[in-house]
Amino acid sequence: MKNRITQLFNIDHPIIQAGMIWNSGWRLASAASNAGILGLIGAGSMYPDVLREHIQKCKQATDKPFGVNVPMLYPNIKEIMDIIVEEGVKIVFTSAGNPKTWTKWLQDQGITVVHVVSSVKFALKAQDAGVDAVVAEGFEAGGHNGRDETTTLTLIPMVKEHLNIPLIAAGGIATGRAMLACMVLGADGVQVGSRFVASEESSAHADFKQVVVDAKEGDTQLTLKELAPVRLIKNKFYNEVQELYKTAPTPEQLKELLGRARAKRGMFEGDLDDGELEIGQIAGLIHDVKPVATIVNDMLAEFELAKKHISEF
Repeated sequence: MKNRITQLFNIDHPIIQAGMIWNSGWRLASAASNAGILGLIGAGSMYPDVLREHIQKCKQATDKPFGVNVPMLYPNIKEIMDIIVEEGVKIVFTSAGNPKTWTKWLQDQGITVVHVVSSVKFALKAQDAGVDAVVAEGFEAGGHNGRDETTTLTLIPMVKEHLNIPLIAAGGIATGRAMLACMVLGADGVQVGSRFVASEESSAHADFKQVVVDAKEGDTQLTLKELAPVRLIKNKFYNEVQELYKTAPTPEQLKELLGRARAKRGMFEGDLDDGELEIGQIAGLIHDVKPVATIVNDMLAEFELAKKHISEF
């Protein structure tokens, strides 16, 4: 399958494995790239020296293209960007910040830049900043999310109406049928997160992966909008957040409850009660933990079957 996304990244299939904190280390990224899609290392949960190690190990594990996802809200962003350049990474996905800040600098180093957005407004700002492609992420997505709660089904065609550069859909995509639906709506490719959390190569704790597999419809909720909207599995910590909301808390009180390293405790260390468990609504359709290559092959087979079925209408 060749289109603007496969040509942009020099990959076989227009699928991107999302660069998720505490889930997307070198094992996941290299396995994704070796499966013919674009693997991303999630820099958001890594100190600079740890990121360098993951990039180096990823280069040893695959000769295919891979990239790094960089949330731009971290204080050591300059050091992270320098490491990316020094290690020869050629693809960077930026998020949680102004794309104008780093896009031209990265492109001047020969790096392809993609920015993650959650609205038409920010998609246009990213295009104006000169990015090479945009990821438009709907309300269904796991982790940090947009405040407007625009679903993927409506976001993708609205962004497509205004965008000239390649468009990648994200949020609620874990199957070949969903991939086809997004491409019918105007996307050139898809970014998949939650399905790869429940992969053998994900760096998530085994207990967190099992929670994802066990999740049902309604088990996640978007919350903490006053800080940074995040979709969480409903656990003890989530319930504590909801109880605090009954008191009309200030952002400072929410920050105090959140504390530090709660996402690490939940997703990486397996604290299912007091940890922050970030996952998308699509978890209700994820029923097992599989190797990345199997996940990709299953998606592609289902995509082709769904396309054939539609052509028979």
